[in-house]
Formats: sequence, C-alpha cells, structure tokens
Amino acid sequence: MRLDTLIHNAQIVTGDPNRPTASRIGMWQGLIVGLDEQLDPLLAGPDAAAPAQVFDAAGACIVAGFNDVHAHSVWFGQTLIEIDLAEAKTPDDVYAAIASRINSFERGDWVICSNFNPLQMTGSVDRDRLDTVALGRPVLIKHRSGHAYTVNGVALSLAGVEDRPTEQPEGGEIVTDETGRATGLLDENAMRAVQDLLQPEALEPVADALAAASQHYLTEGLTSVTDAGIAGGWIGHTPREFAAYQLAADRGLLKHRSQTMITMDALHELPGHTNDPSARGLDAGIRSGVGDARLQIGPVKVFTDGSLLGATAAMTEEYAHCQHNHGYMQGDPETMRANVIDAAGAGWALALHAIGDAAIDFAIETITQARRIHGPGPLPDRIEHGGVVRDDQITLMANQNIVLVPQPYFISVFGEGMFHNLGPDRATLSYPARRLLDAGMILPGSSDRPVAHGAPLAVIQAFAQRLTEAGNPYGINDRITVAEALHAYTVGSARATGWGHKKGTLASGYLADLVVLGAHPLHVNVAEVAHIPIVATMVGGVIEYGQLDAH
Repeated sequence: MRLDTLIHNAQIVTGDPNRPTASRIGMWQGLIVGLDEQLDPLLAGPDAAAPAQVFDAAGACIVAGFNDVHAHSVWFGQTLIEIDLAEAKTPDDVYAAIASRINSFERGDWVICSNFNPLQMTGSVDRDRLDTVALGRPVLIKHRSGHAYTVNGVALSLAGVEDRPTEQPEGGEIVTDETGRATGLLDENAMRAVQDLLQPEALEPVADALAAASQHYLTEGLTSVTDAGIAGGWIGHTPREFAAYQLAADRGLLKHRSQTMITMDALHELPGHTNDPSARGLDAGIRSGVGDARLQIGPVKVFTDGSLLGATAAMTEEYAHCQHNHGYMQGDPETMRANVIDAAGAGWALALHAIGDAAIDFAIETITQARRIHGPGPLPDRIEHGGVVRDDQITLMANQNIVLVPQPYFISVFGEGMFHNLGPDRATLSYPARRLLDAGMILPGSSDRPVAHGAPLAVIQAFAQRLTEAGNPYGINDRITVAEALHAYTVGSARATGWGHKKGTLASGYLADLVVLGAHPLHVNVAEVAHIPIVATMVGGVIEYGQLDAH
C-alpha cells in the first residue's frame, strides 16, 4: 500500500482514549490508515513506497473535523445573500439597511432580510414605515430565532392577513396592537401565511444556498453538518429539498458531509400489510439512515413548542415577567404523540424540538412510548435545544439513552433576554452541558445556525465560559472544560448522529476528516479559543480549504 497522504510534525488530538495524542497521521483512499509507529511498516518496510504527498504541519495542532449536529444549511446560505440585520439596534437601522439595497429589487420583488434580533432592539419596527422605505414592495424580516417574522402591510395583505384579525392560527399568533390592528409580527405557525406565498422555492437557488453555506463551513473547520429540518414546516424551503442536496452534491458543491432531518409534516400515512405497524413516512418506505457518509437522511424533525426569545416555549411555570404565560405547544399534544409513534413505526429515528421543560416532559414521554412499541430507531433519538432542563429530566434521558442537543452560544448572544424571561433560578437549568456529562450522556456540539453564530471554536469557547453578551455569568454550574467541549464537537457529535464508529476520532479505519489549527486550543487562554485560525480543513483526505507545506 502506498499512502495517499502523510502529515508529520503535528500535535494531533485524536479523541481516542487509548491513544490521545500523536505526531504523524497517514491516509489512503479517504480513510485514516494509522498514526505514529502504526505507519512504520508502510514507510520503512522492504516494500515501502513514498507517500504520494507529504505535509509538514510545522508543529500545528490537528483535531478531527468539527461536526455541527443542529444547523440549518439552506437558511444559513440564504443569509449570506439577503439583507443582513445582525447589527441593527434601532428601527432606524432596519429602515436604513433596507433603503441602502432597495434599488437592487425589481418592483414587486420581495425584500427579504435576515438575522434580525428583537432582543437587542430599542423600539419596535413599524409596519407602515416599512411600507414607505420599501417603496410599495413586500418586506419579510426573518427573526434569528426562526420562530417569528416581521412583515410590512403590503406583505400582510398579500398573505391574506386581515388588518384587524378576528381569528388566530393554532400554535401561532398574529400579534396586534392595543387597537386590534396587526403589527406585522407573526409568531410560530402564523408565519405559514407568508411562507405559502414564497414556497416552494426553486431547486437551483436552494442548491446555490447550500453551496454558499458549504464553502463557508470549510473556513471554520466544519466537515459534517446536520440540517435540522428540511422539506416542510417553517424551516423547509421546498418539498423537494433533499433533491436540492443531491443536485449540489452531484455538482461537487457540497464539500462537507451532510445529514438531513425531514420535518414531520413532510411525512404522511403509509399503507402496508396487515402485519405491519401503523406507519407515517415517505413513499417507498424511505426512512432514517438512507444514504452514505457524504449525504444521509437523518431523524424526523418534530416541533413541539416555541422559543425562549419569544416566550413561546412551553413551561411548567409561568415566565418571570409574563404573568400567566406558560408558552404553548405547537399543536394538540395527543395528535403530535400519535404522529411521532407512527413515524417510529416506519423506521424513523426521532428528533423532537423541545425548549421549555413542559415540552421536554412531553418529548421524553413520547420517545419512551415510541420505543416501548417499536423498539429503538436506526439512529440515536434526540431532543433538540433544552432551554430549561430539570435534573429529574436529565436522569430520565440518561436512563433512556436519549441525546440532548444544547446550543451554548445562545447564552453569548441571547443570554440577557433569556435571563429576563426565565428569572435567576430557571436560568441555572438552561442549555445544560456539565450535568449531561456527569449523568453519563452523550454531549454533541451544535449551533442552530443561523439563529446564532456557528463557528465551532466560538461555540467551544461558549461551552467553557457561559457568559452573556453583557459578560455576565449564566448557569455556570454547567460549564465544561475546553477539552470536553472539543470532544463534544468531534466524538460527541459523531455518536449523536450515529457515526461514532466512522468519524469524530482520528484513528485507523476512520474517515480522514480533520482540521489543522493555528494554535492548540488546550494551550491558550479560554478567551482566545474563538480566535484560533483555521489553517486547513481536510475532508476525506483532501484539503478543501487552506493549505499545508508539501514536500
């Protein structure tokens, strides 16, 4: 065997407890062949041949490729193209951002803005001012939470929303002012009225968005990403969304490894033999696990409640500053439970979005019941987010081997607002990490990008610091070390997605996905971790970003 690639003179963090560090790594046909002395027979034996390419890492740190198990790749790719409101602090900032780009839109085009964070705003965006600044065009402002839109009067009219609505959608709200007039804020399922006008989106621009996202991922060392909901719901873009993934992959534009969750409302009742269980799925019985290491269908994604940012997550106790408001579920709980159980009957792994502790109660009970009837799924069952998680719930999840997928970077950008909504006691239960590890659970790395910043090193730093945007400590009982956070973004993520046997660890037989870092994350101050440069990103033994010195 002639190695395709040899990297030497490196500080390799393997993620393998039996061999935690190494200095050399060899690759062949996209796989890791060995480390250090394991390579000697190939390099120094009587039949040895020089590797096709040899790289000197010059002492750089190498880790397994980062793996974000909960992001939204199409949505993120679109934010790289749409009007960016990430820095908008006042309504005038919003109007100015739109005005600066308005001449690039044809009359009648939708003016779409992304990354809007109402928690950092002083004042509210006015629907009538949006009408004026957009020169009669419909305006759609996507909130970073993904759980709300702000639109102007033109958009409301096109969507068929009455100026003074008399009915509200189930699991959502058309927000009105004190006179009963629609403000332009659409929460949760109320967003569907606008989405029905804009979707389904064409496959070509969806594939283009994926390409933009994929290229960006490489610059941050991301080699694997799970898209947490495609083909339906308010996060889907077209019922053919997986075909857009295939299109991007066929064109060589999908540089990272992708796992996609299909949303529950994209599934339907499946007929079958009388001996088959009641099932909800896709035609032909396609289910979780279809695909390969490059592109795979993951769990079914189920929305059970809302968000902490909008105080719509379902809580067992009322919000600290919203008297009598406990949030709400996204639909009738028993209907949701029946659908989840039928999806499990069709062979789907389960991924239930649950942020409030009442929703987490529902998710644990539902996953447990589905397993009792149908047994474990083909991939790990998961609960996404965990905005408020009680200790008794962690015990139940640990006993059931349910994976909880928290997003610690939420604390860095939304912490002050979440603390205000939850109060000091429940903030200590928010987006856990230390408590999960202490309970023996899998802890993966994730961002929910573009809801929050998605660079893995920044999220790793947030895992360890747990500081709000104002620099205040937030739930410090759940702090973990940088080493544990690095393990989460590699080994933990691989296990959470059902790939712990093939990636996330730098060891013989594993996929040759790795990242070369400009500094060792375990040797710098924790406050500097997010600023470590990405020297190179390698997927399947191929350098897809950056460079190393070859000889």
